[in-house]
Amino acid sequence: MPPSSGTSDSDAPRPARTPGWEPRDPTLGTPPPPAPRRRRPRRVLRTLFGLLLLGTLLLAGAFAAGYLLVEIPPANAAALAQSNVYLYRDGSTLARDGEVNRENVRLDRVPLTVRQAVLAAEDRDFHSSRAVDPKAMVRAAWNTVTGKGRQSGSTITQQYVKNYYLGQEQTLTRKAKEFFIAIKLGREKSKEEILQGYLNTSYFGRNAYGIQAAARAYYGKDVEDLDTAEGAYLASLLKAPSAYDVTTHPENRAKAVARWHYVLDGMVTERRLTPAARAAARFPTPQTARPATGLSGQRGYLVQAVEEYLTDHGVVDEKTLAGGGFRITTTLEPAKQDALVQAVEERVMTRLDPAGAPADRFVRVGAAAVDPANGKVLAMYGGVDYTQQYVNNATRRDYQVGSTFKPFVFTAAVQRGAQTQHGEPITPYTVYDGNNRRPVEGWNGNPYDPANEDDESYGEIAVGTATDLSVNAVYAQMAVDVGPGHVRRTAIALGLPHATPDLTASPSIALGPATASVLDMATAYATLAAHGRHGTYTLVESLSRDGQELEVPAAAARQAVSREAADTTTSILRSVVETGTGTAAQAAGRPAAGKTGTAEDDKAAWFAGYTPELATVVAMMGQDPESGRQEPLYGALGQPRINGGGEPAEIWARFTREALAGTAPRDFELQLMPGAERLPPIPPMPDVPGAPDASDAPDASAAPEAPDAPDAPDAPDAPEESYELGEAGPGAASRSPGPAPSAVRQ
Repeated sequence: MPPSSGTSDSDAPRPARTPGWEPRDPTLGTPPPPAPRRRRPRRVLRTLFGLLLLGTLLLAGAFAAGYLLVEIPPANAAALAQSNVYLYRDGSTLARDGEVNRENVRLDRVPLTVRQAVLAAEDRDFHSSRAVDPKAMVRAAWNTVTGKGRQSGSTITQQYVKNYYLGQEQTLTRKAKEFFIAIKLGREKSKEEILQGYLNTSYFGRNAYGIQAAARAYYGKDVEDLDTAEGAYLASLLKAPSAYDVTTHPENRAKAVARWHYVLDGMVTERRLTPAARAAARFPTPQTARPATGLSGQRGYLVQAVEEYLTDHGVVDEKTLAGGGFRITTTLEPAKQDALVQAVEERVMTRLDPAGAPADRFVRVGAAAVDPANGKVLAMYGGVDYTQQYVNNATRRDYQVGSTFKPFVFTAAVQRGAQTQHGEPITPYTVYDGNNRRPVEGWNGNPYDPANEDDESYGEIAVGTATDLSVNAVYAQMAVDVGPGHVRRTAIALGLPHATPDLTASPSIALGPATASVLDMATAYATLAAHGRHGTYTLVESLSRDGQELEVPAAAARQAVSREAADTTTSILRSVVETGTGTAAQAAGRPAAGKTGTAEDDKAAWFAGYTPELATVVAMMGQDPESGRQEPLYGALGQPRINGGGEPAEIWARFTREALAGTAPRDFELQLMPGAERLPPIPPMPDVPGAPDASDAPDASAAPEAPDAPDAPDAPDAPEESYELGEAGPGAASRSPGPAPSAVRQ
């Protein structure tokens, strides 16, 4: 058979063979791809195990080295505390904070329930746990890093080491020493010895070191006479000694009581207190503090304010500060301080007659002066005498500010370029309905119709005139037009603390139910005086300890609101002094701007004012000296009622005149919004009453907090330090002037 024309399989070319590969089937052409290389998990595991072993050896070596090298040191300076020295700005001595109150006691003198209360507050596993708790330390560090608040994770043994052997500074070196000393101490001393040392070295506030000194300072008794409720309160103080002192900081009473409940509940959980005894416990309000006589007069108030500034701003820990040895130069100026005290004495204190006028028993005065250029506090009046009245009237936050808050509403309106419900830009000449009990429009919350003073109706009235007369109906409506949430944020941007009590976003915010302090308000008004630039107030120029200078935070200024918004507010507040409720301030003899205010039921009267060089706020407050209850000032100083335009404005004028004596008067340099140019004042028409001031009181039927109106949405509030507002809204540049003054009912 002839051969085929095709090629046979045997004649076809064979593919090149991969070395070491033989096909099972010779007819297959392409060899399979090489198999992937196998991973070597054993090698990875060996590497990880080696690293783990190395890390363990390093940790063990570090632990061994630390244990061998760190010795138990002698007692630290805080355990043998000394005094602090406070100086005026010019270097003259202001005060020394007195001798340290300390008395050590044996553990068997401390009632068992008091010891158990301390353990429930600070370390519930003390008797069963080791000297250190690494898990708690890691957990506390994680919570601190993740923003859940600074936590220590320390056992009572570690706290005792910190109190007696080391210090309060937050450094890794100190924490490492604390760790190793606590371990050694836990092996050398019994639990009872450690607990006794802890109770004798812990700081309880009121300059009291140790449980015995605390028992005397807060309840006037020896430690063995404390009951369970009193012991639980003293135990609660260990977390925040000064802040939880309810007689010094009545505004923090709710937090202190909550901490007291936490301690008692912990005792029940640990079966140290029966539920029946827990239910029968009542909060044991401590006695009024009795400060050292060396802090009499105003000195104690000034020292207290400086200490709170240092601790609140994180400059120095409260316990470290109480340990003493600090040299603190304040921003206070002795001449201005003396002038403020003399003004209060002359206009109020020397005129009081408690025997003839019972209401004179209730009179309290607080005042503070701030330099607008740098935020430095130059003078402060805290009360009649620190040894007689411990609460500082200049820093307390429990009295309503009344209509001194209204300028913040107008500032917010200009800042935002706000318009009325009828689409008209808000300027000093914008007309509002000032009739009594006029319901606000555009509010989605509960109906709100605030009353004016004496139920007076003003009809159509310009914003500037409504500011002069403190017309509640106008400003409640303006707050809705601007957006209550924006009003709140503007007040915070100007200087009020984010956590100011009753600073709620509702129409009533305009009437001043918020309970900011005198110093808070002075800071905010200083921002207006500084053309809208705000610098966090400061009371400390410099700080040193053992000759070493310590860092004090700089009060960096920022533009809180636009200059146009601040200056236009100043223009209408000048009118308050010229023709409105604050005419008594003219006695300062200088160009001035200001606002009067009265709290609900006349329990406080305010005047907040400023010149270009100085911002000062003065408040008269009513408080029963025995019960501590707020009281109306009706009949005080022989007058039917106390208004902000009376004694507070008179104190302001006398102080400002003396504080600025010898300097040439300066006028305000204002950049006003379009349509806000100042016009000659027009005398009020006969049918308008005089300058009522008590209308400043927040209406008792204040609307509850509710969301802003739809036309003014507001984002959730940010932390205090982030309150920087943008420029005014898009309508700001194109505003037209308000109606001619002749058309405004004055």
